[in-house]
Amino acid sequence: MSPTGTWSYPTAIRFGAGRLKELPDACAAAGIKKPLLVTDRGLAPLDITTRALDILEGAGLGRAMFAEVDPNPNEKNLAAGIEAYKAGGHDGVIAFGGGSGLDLGKMVAFMCGQTRPVWDFEDIGDWWTRADASAIAPNICVPTTAGTGSEVGRASVITNSETHVKKIIFHPKVLPSVVIADPELTVGMPKAITAGTGLDAFAHCVEAFSSPHYHPMSQGIALEGMRLVIENLPRAYATPDDLEARAHMMSAAAMGATAFQKGLGAIHALSHPVGAVFNTHHGTTNAVCMPAVLDLNEPKIRDRFDRAAPYLGIEGGYDGFRAFVQEFNDGFGIPRQLRDLGVTAARVDDMVAMALEDPSCGGNPVTLDADNVRALYETVI
Repeated sequence: MSPTGTWSYPTAIRFGAGRLKELPDACAAAGIKKPLLVTDRGLAPLDITTRALDILEGAGLGRAMFAEVDPNPNEKNLAAGIEAYKAGGHDGVIAFGGGSGLDLGKMVAFMCGQTRPVWDFEDIGDWWTRADASAIAPNICVPTTAGTGSEVGRASVITNSETHVKKIIFHPKVLPSVVIADPELTVGMPKAITAGTGLDAFAHCVEAFSSPHYHPMSQGIALEGMRLVIENLPRAYATPDDLEARAHMMSAAAMGATAFQKGLGAIHALSHPVGAVFNTHHGTTNAVCMPAVLDLNEPKIRDRFDRAAPYLGIEGGYDGFRAFVQEFNDGFGIPRQLRDLGVTAARVDDMVAMALEDPSCGGNPVTLDADNVRALYETVI
């Protein structure tokens, strides 16, 4: 069976190999006649980006691109993107790439018509209602990695370049109008990025499944997402052109981001400050943090992983799952300590404070405080 489909949950998704060619039709469906393609510096010169621009130009939609996007995009990148959007007279955004390109592209579409600073729309209470919804431009997302799932999200993570704090900016209309999920675009990823992004999707599913909040739909999606990663990430890592494995990983990424509507937890609360301060790869950082966070949460999550493990093909319930996670990381060359990613203890006080302010704290099964967050950092650094 070929992994191909056309779905409307959580948004319109055109899924399957070769569907990048449908980009002009997706623009028409979103009402975009003059798109700005937003991507990151690393992707800008690659063949897959050139292919996308060729498709747009061939359909009479131009080939405008903005690529001044950092690995952890910030408000300076956003201001430059908005300037390019307005200068080009664009009427919509195609966010193209991994998490950084997708997040920044969605924010350009969101902020291009706003008058308040981006920080006024942080995911706190009903702050999103401050936005002029009529001024939000449509966006189309085209993921080129299988990890963040930002293509199905209603928010973006933007780093404050002065404080180095990552902020989640939310509005329902940030959700893309159309997603083109073409696994062919992920074939050229380096092995380290295949692993890191795949383990990001795994972390999303694990944390959503662990969250104490009530959301049965997300719970089921998280469980199946874990299974897809467990079965297909090793295949995609070992055989980069295995399109079936790549497709299942792209599904798992979208599923993880859909599932974490239920909540994230300490993995992300720890990882966001580390990425903001030391500019580490987000998914790899998540993977390093996961074993220690599982240990912290064990009293609250043991029963549910005892039940989940057999479905995931893992013997030994929670204990078997915990052992599997470390073996899984090791199989992809993920270091066991953050120091191997260049992280030091010099900024631990700052990172503890940042972690406790991270919205992910609210989804952790065990309540997070300064003591246990510091202990987690001491363990993983």
